[in-house]
Amino acid sequence: MNIKMIVSDIAGTVIVDKDYVAIAFIEAFMHEGIDLDIDVIRSLMGFKKTEAITAVLKANKAYISEVQVNRIHDSFQQLMTSFYSSTHELEPLPGVEEFLQMALEKNIIVTLNSGFPKVIVDVIVDRLGWLHNGWIKSTIASDEVANGRPHPDMIIELMKRHQIDHSASVLKIGDTMVDVQEGLNAKCGLVVGVSTGAYTYEKLLQYNPDHVIRHFDQLKMLIWPS
Repeated sequence: MNIKMIVSDIAGTVIVDKDYVAIAFIEAFMHEGIDLDIDVIRSLMGFKKTEAITAVLKANKAYISEVQVNRIHDSFQQLMTSFYSSTHELEPLPGVEEFLQMALEKNIIVTLNSGFPKVIVDVIVDRLGWLHNGWIKSTIASDEVANGRPHPDMIIELMKRHQIDHSASVLKIGDTMVDVQEGLNAKCGLVVGVSTGAYTYEKLLQYNPDHVIRHFDQLKMLIWPS
């Protein structure tokens, strides 16, 4: 398979997420007097965060205003930015950095996309140092396009940036339902779910990716089988 570009999700896919994102969501909603179960939040992982917030408010039959959505989003953003700026627990998942080095040696463009806003993505990537050492070529966040996942806008924009003419040469990998749907909607040549984040192996299978893997090392066997 002639893969020219990889589009990977971030939290739960290439970096460890021990419910850090869900906990920040819960705390942001608590400021509004809304208590949430963590399983509710897990089901919304991968979505553009303003859309996830709106979905939670609707499910709780709360009055929805743009001001409230933005207030919750601002609180979540501040919590996550502070966390990723200071925590010692920001770490790559096993096998990820070895894979990125191999992709660089094979001249494959690796990019990251996320349901996070850009300010959070920038903090994560800056601390990892992956742009500086060339392991990834660019990033894109959900607030940089008109439509977040499952729409294919982020993948289409990354293709334009890197002069990729055909989505058949793009691999999309992520740990959520909307990662898989995003890749399918973009008609990527390979769509892979990874069970290191929000969704289990069995749950990801329900959304019909081309493959589901349990470890990033398995990705090497899919695209470089020999």
